[in-house]
Amino acid sequence: MTDNSAPITQDVHTIPRKLPEEGKRNIVGLTREGLKQALAEIGTPEKQLRMRVGQIWQWVYQWGVRDFHAMTNLSKAYREQLDAAFTIALPEVVSKQVSDDGTRKYLVRIAGGHEVEIVYIPEESRGTLCISSQVGCTLTCSFCHTGTQKLVRNLTAGEIIGQVMVARDDLGEWPEPGMGTGENGPRLLSNIVLMGMGEPLYNFDNVRDAMKIAMDGEGIALSRRRITLSTSGVVPEIAKTAEEIGCLLAVSFHATTDEVRDKLVPINKRWNIETLLDALREYPKLSNSERITFEYVMLKGVNDSEEDARRLVKLISGIPAKINLIPFNEWPGAPYERSDWEQIERFADIVYKAGYASPIRTPRGEDIMAACGQLKSASERARKSRRQIEAEAGIG
Repeated sequence: MTDNSAPITQDVHTIPRKLPEEGKRNIVGLTREGLKQALAEIGTPEKQLRMRVGQIWQWVYQWGVRDFHAMTNLSKAYREQLDAAFTIALPEVVSKQVSDDGTRKYLVRIAGGHEVEIVYIPEESRGTLCISSQVGCTLTCSFCHTGTQKLVRNLTAGEIIGQVMVARDDLGEWPEPGMGTGENGPRLLSNIVLMGMGEPLYNFDNVRDAMKIAMDGEGIALSRRRITLSTSGVVPEIAKTAEEIGCLLAVSFHATTDEVRDKLVPINKRWNIETLLDALREYPKLSNSERITFEYVMLKGVNDSEEDARRLVKLISGIPAKINLIPFNEWPGAPYERSDWEQIERFADIVYKAGYASPIRTPRGEDIMAACGQLKSASERARKSRRQIEAEAGIG
């Protein structure tokens, strides 16, 4: 069992990583158009811009190169010009913890000294990376440890895609220059889920730009169907997500009545269940996604009754969907308990017999506080008392 009293610090700098240099602009996170504009500003001839963008993009996002001087298909003079104006910088890895089940949790530091957590969940011949979109969270969902940490700021597009690049460093998954991404066999980092710290749709522009980089075929090259964005229900941004990102969508649903969801997911007071479901019915049409995932954390005596299960399948009728049942991952001071396993299985059976896939998520990384709902950066770890949390959840 991993000792959580002190994080395990390991060197994950398998590729030399530079911190942002004063006076230099970090190109990580720039869209192709943004990079084109940046290159134009340092005097790159207009007729060369498209080619230069493609060359630099491939070096940075396909091969993971961090040194302009290593970009050998650029002239020496141009490499020096790039090095004088720009940097290629990622979040700084503070620590890495490895769970008994192989799950890896990284604590990374970003500009301003703030810290966020990233989780890599390995499976056979593949793996999923759970990334963060904000420092802290503004939603204060009462069952979520991250929600007890107040929002500090949004992450930039560079800090979001930088998390993916940090994980690829640690996994040693960058192909050698000249090789395609898929030529080394199965990818260890095959999926991205925006399910870490923060509400992605409250940081829409940066999330969109970062995911466009992840999906770019000449770089990291993940299919849009390999990316899942999880939202608590920011209704006005749902259609934009379909139109401008087109990834798969997961919704933190967690309740079948407005009364309960108001307590568990306070954003429900602004956009209630009916309003949210109306928006979701349009999403598969807009994005051509196969189905929406409804995330449902199982809380003992709160939302796990057989009546809740029957109400759930009635609510989502007509929406291509699967129901992801999540046994509650407890954390210090949590005001809830995990549903009994037999009750979770009864709930799942009702959903399954109604025609919906209802997998029960196997908790991963619990011993290092890396499971769903447990993330909270160490620098912001000040505990609230159980009484404070219960009062804010409206259950005290």
